Order: sequence, then structure tokens, then C-alpha cells
Amino acid sequence: MTMPHVGAVFGAIAGVLAIMLHSSIHKIEEGHLAVYYRGGALLTSPNGPGYHIMMPFITTFRSVQTTLQTDEIKNVPCGTSGGVMIYFDRIEVVNMLVPLAVLEIVRNYTADYDKTLIFNKIHHELNQFCSVHTLQEVYIELFDIIDENMKIALQKDLNVMAPGLTIQAVRVTKPKIPESIRRNFELMEAEKTRLLITAQTQRVVEKECETERKRAIIEAQKVAQVAEIHFQQKVKLTPVYLELMKYQSIAANSKIYFGQDIPNMFVEGANPSTAKPDLLKTKLEGRRRVVLSSTRLWFSGSCMILLALTPLWTCPSTGEPGRGSSSQTEGLDLRLISCSVIAVALF
Repeated sequence: MTMPHVGAVFGAIAGVLAIMLHSSIHKIEEGHLAVYYRGGALLTSPNGPGYHIMMPFITTFRSVQTTLQTDEIKNVPCGTSGGVMIYFDRIEVVNMLVPLAVLEIVRNYTADYDKTLIFNKIHHELNQFCSVHTLQEVYIELFDIIDENMKIALQKDLNVMAPGLTIQAVRVTKPKIPESIRRNFELMEAEKTRLLITAQTQRVVEKECETERKRAIIEAQKVAQVAEIHFQQKVKLTPVYLELMKYQSIAANSKIYFGQDIPNMFVEGANPSTAKPDLLKTKLEGRRRVVLSSTRLWFSGSCMILLALTPLWTCPSTGEPGRGSSSQTEGLDLRLISCSVIAVALF
């Protein structure tokens, strides 16, 4: 064999080895798990991220993502209960597969498990929802709960069919509806917006009127209070009011005595037998004179004596306090009230 033939043989062998090495060495990205097939049979030894070697031309592998991933389902048809056909332009399903469940799910549903477990289920559940609701409910009233219903329905089936595959979220875009119906919905929304604006304007007007009313009430109360203060100031300067205040101040002046000889102390420094009616200093207009002097309290013994001087009538002839019979004057009224220690006399 000549040298050129030897070189060609070695070159061919090196090429075959390079191809085999290239086919046997493979890389797995972070967040993925590699499952292997040999002769179409699934092997039971998956590999994680990094470089790995497998038997070329006989063994193949599929990389399965085990982190959060988003599957998009586009142009999903849906027929409402009223017979209107609408289309959901895009539905996104965020899901995650647990690494420990990869081998079992791939064995049951292949490496393209999302087509069977997610794509087909979305079509089924969405048509089930639309078939029992009207276009008004699907397009407006219940649109905000479609995604949550899809998530719950999917997760309920996956818990039975594929444990380890979880649905994190479902996002549904606004469906496409016939143009004529869409214009009607837009007009209806415009009318609702106009109604809301009118109602809000009415509330603003009501609040403004309420504010004006409260302002008027406050102004009226202020004027009334100022007028009352002025009136009281004027009243306090009148002789009648000043006279009344004088009598009230005199009546409020109280004295308290303690001792054994209370019956002999009706007048300070005087004997009750020598007490004269001229001790009454207060004179009122007309013929009637009322005693309005200090109130004195005496405490002694075990009994309370209340001595009250009732109004005295002036004598028509002398002008002095009357001391006659009960038909002409009202004299001293001495009453035993109760068993206590208080005696009260008005001077």
C-alpha cells in the first residue's frame, strides 16, 4: 500500500471518529433535563445541565425544560350559547415541570407533553366555558374571570393526569368578534360612559349646593351668636339686671357656725330675745319687704332646726316690718325637720 493510500485511510478514519464524537457529545442547558432514547425506548437515566456523552447513531436525547415556561396557544375558536363564533387571538399558559416528574410524564405523554396536557385542554375548557355563556358575558361581563377559570380547570385535571406539572398563570386576550357586533358594543360603552359622566356631574352639583347650604347656615349662626352677645351686653348694663345680680351675690354668701349654743346665736353677738326686726337691711319696692341676706348654718347636738324668715309685710302706718297676727303678717316659721345637725336662718 502506498503512502497516499495510507494517508487517505487515516483521513477517513479521523473523519468518522470526528463525526462519531460530534454525535456522541451533547450539551444540556441550565434549567433543563435530558432524557434518552435507545432504539426508540426511553432510558431511565436522565442527565442534568452540562456536557454528556452518548452512543452515537443509536442513542438520541430530548431536552425538557424544568423551569418556568410560557406556552402560547393562538387563534382559539369559541362558540357562544347564542351561536356567535368568536376567536381568542392568543392565550398564554405559564407552567413549570418538577424535575422528579420528568421521566414519568415523558413516558406517558412524550417529550411534547404540553401539546397534550395544555394545548388540547385549553381548547376544550374554553369551548366548554363559551358554550354556556352569551356573547355579552364572554366579551364583557365574565371576561375578567376566564383566565382564573382556565387555570383552575387545567390544574384540576393535571393533578390527576400529570402530578408534578403545575399551572402558574393563564393570560387571555380580548376575543375577536364580528365587526357589526363590535360597533354595537362600542356604542353601548360610549352611552355608559356618558351616563357615568352625567351622574358624576350631578354629584358635583349636589355637593356644591350642600356646601353653599352649610356656608349659609354657618353665616346665619354667626350673625345670631353675635346678636345674642350684643343683646346680653346691653341687658347686663340695665338697673334691673344689676339689682338681680346684687341679690344673687348676697344670697350666695354663706357662713357655717359650730357650737353648743346655736339657739342663742341667731344673730352674731346678740341674744335671740333682743333681736329686732330692724336687722333686716334689704328693702324692696312697694309695701312688701323681703329678707334677702346671708344664710347661716349652725351645727350642734343631734337635731337639725330650720329657722326660715318668710317675707314680712310692712305696716301701712309706720312702714316698719309687721309683727302682728298671721292675718296681717307672716312671722317667723320655726320647724323641726329631722334628726340631724343643721340649723338654717335667713338674715
